[in-house]
Amino acid sequence: MKGIRQLAEHLDISIGTVSRALNGKADVNEETRKRVLAAAEEFGYVANQSGRSLRQGTTNVIGLMIETSKETVENSDNFFLGVTGGLQSVLSRHKLDLVMLPCPSDEDPYEYLKRMVARRVVDAMIISATQRIDKRIDLLVKAKIPFVALGRSSSGGGNFTWIDLDFEGVATSAVDRLVAKGHRRIAIAAPSGEINLGYIFVDAYRKALETHGIKYDPKLVIRVKSSEQGGYQAGQELLLIEDRPTAIILIYELMAIGLYRRLVEAGVVPGRDLAVIGFREEPRAKFLQPTLTCFRMSLPDLGAALAETLLAGMPAYSEIYRNGARNRIWPLELVPGESDAFFREPKT
Repeated sequence: MKGIRQLAEHLDISIGTVSRALNGKADVNEETRKRVLAAAEEFGYVANQSGRSLRQGTTNVIGLMIETSKETVENSDNFFLGVTGGLQSVLSRHKLDLVMLPCPSDEDPYEYLKRMVARRVVDAMIISATQRIDKRIDLLVKAKIPFVALGRSSSGGGNFTWIDLDFEGVATSAVDRLVAKGHRRIAIAAPSGEINLGYIFVDAYRKALETHGIKYDPKLVIRVKSSEQGGYQAGQELLLIEDRPTAIILIYELMAIGLYRRLVEAGVVPGRDLAVIGFREEPRAKFLQPTLTCFRMSLPDLGAALAETLLAGMPAYSEIYRNGARNRIWPLELVPGESDAFFREPKT
């Protein structure tokens, strides 16, 4: 590895000229620039980005904080793989790098983020799995670090930028569809814990039932982990409910796999004995029989929107993305399947 000084000596030109050539400055003639770049490649010279970042006060790195657990690894959730593709398609335009910041499930997300902020490893953040009260938001606001949240929260006085999935639309559309097919006992599998989407989803479900004159029954809200195992547990709890529901709505895509398994074990046929509406269309769930009624969205488009929203809040890019700094509800499209195809005859 040759340092920039050795590179300059080899080429018999000044260190300043070498530096400007490597950084693409316009005051270096093209022939000199080509010599410098060719020599740098020959000797394996790579600029010290950490030193440059220290001088400029930036890292040119964007952090995506996600929460990891044994279940997320085992379930091979592809949600963030799709989202990161869209993120990188936008960030790469500006030579910005994306790093994943996986917070272990046994660590407080606030403490994890506080450590990342103290180390100044990124210029801006995207946080996910927002809690109803999320101290991370207050931390980022106070530290004046640009960020966008994938999910809403009551923290920060609502004065922060977010994009969230249309959980209200999913709950309303699913309930409307099931009621139109004659169902009155409709259960939902909602996430356990304080994640805010659970509160939004349950509240929208309750309002949708009331719109149809159906009384909300908290016993029909089954709280489980967002995983295949959670779907299996939801099936177990549903089977034990007195006056068993005739339909269930899921809030996590892979729950359907576990739910189907438990129903089949009990001799209950999805789509015939129980109507099932899943959440997001998921490749692993496409092999389920009967085919699952669920919702479709573009993960790369969501990722691109997150990136543009984030850049709109960063001074260096705000002019380019003037229309990006706004909160958005991200739509999902219903994809009809066979899992809720049957009509339930009203009791006489």
